[in-house]
Amino acid sequence: MQPVWAIGLMTGTVLDGNIDIAAIKTDGERIEAFGPWALAPYPAGMRELLAETLQAARAWGFEGPEPAIFHEAEIALSEAQAHAVKAFLEEHGFTPADIAAVGFHGQTVLHIAPEGGRRGHTRQLGDGARMAAIVGTDVVYDFRSVDVAAGGHGAPLAPIYHKAMLEKIGAGGDTAILNLGGVANITWASEEQLIAFDTGPANAPLNDWIARHDAGTMDRDGEIAAAGTADEERLHVLLQHSYLAAPFPKSLDRFDFDAAMADGLTLADGAATLAAFTAGAVGKALDLLPRRPKRLVVCGGGRKNPVIMREIGKRAAVEVLPAENVGLRGDAVEAECFAYLAIRSLRGLPLSFPQTTGVSTPQTGGILASVAAAISRTGSA
Repeated sequence: MQPVWAIGLMTGTVLDGNIDIAAIKTDGERIEAFGPWALAPYPAGMRELLAETLQAARAWGFEGPEPAIFHEAEIALSEAQAHAVKAFLEEHGFTPADIAAVGFHGQTVLHIAPEGGRRGHTRQLGDGARMAAIVGTDVVYDFRSVDVAAGGHGAPLAPIYHKAMLEKIGAGGDTAILNLGGVANITWASEEQLIAFDTGPANAPLNDWIARHDAGTMDRDGEIAAAGTADEERLHVLLQHSYLAAPFPKSLDRFDFDAAMADGLTLADGAATLAAFTAGAVGKALDLLPRRPKRLVVCGGGRKNPVIMREIGKRAAVEVLPAENVGLRGDAVEAECFAYLAIRSLRGLPLSFPQTTGVSTPQTGGILASVAAAISRTGSA
């Protein structure tokens, strides 16, 4: 297959109010070219609607009928993201015909990993057909359900794209990709193996801690954590958590490690402690790998927090580099990933693997919402 242009979308569980949009040219195996990318703000009220939806999802817990708010939120976020893609294409000179597919991750509202022989559950909101009708392109969505149905964790899905990134920069087994989103995850690859798992929390508990104290929505530039001191005694206890020593593959929900870890501390000391815990958890993750990397290429919003980056270097004993330092785009990676996965899905190539999500055999995934079917259903593009 010749490389084609694809658009990827991502909105994380930290609810930063933005839609990540990125274009890449790919055949689903290698990265031919990076196209434009952007952060498109959600319309007013969307962040609050999604926050309420997440709260309803936690109360629901996959028991009984889905909360009614899911339907409202799914329509709102699908239309908002579709119109953002349409504007993105127009701004950058693409027509819908130029795009092979949009990879639409949707919004994760609840994720429970498999445990003790019990299969996991995952729910992402997103109506691919609605988006296809608005944008006028094929849309691939619901990337995780096949993996979960096959006994996998459904996460992380980025590793196969991270592997392509490592190949793009010519990195070997001494380098790994670390993504610092709401949750932190790591990808390490050799010629024989592709290993990935969630290391622990990243921005989510820190953002929640800041918001709880009415100090904003995040620790911008790490200023609050930099003014505090990590509680080392508390950290020692937190780092004994069984998840951190558990073998991979493994995954986390956004709320598995929460801001309560800092309860009783001042705002600044709590922020410093949460940042240090993220770093300590990364160090424990590196110890689980077949070969301990000497270098981490870091993407995701957490790389912009100098305290987290400094603490990872110190507590994980590793060189830490923002993605931009090696010619990659740290803010665009997750959206790029779903553009890449959309093309893999169209080609029937696997998205997840035994040592990334725990499935017994590699799994394909994603549902295709063709623009032709979507227009037929709705009567308009």
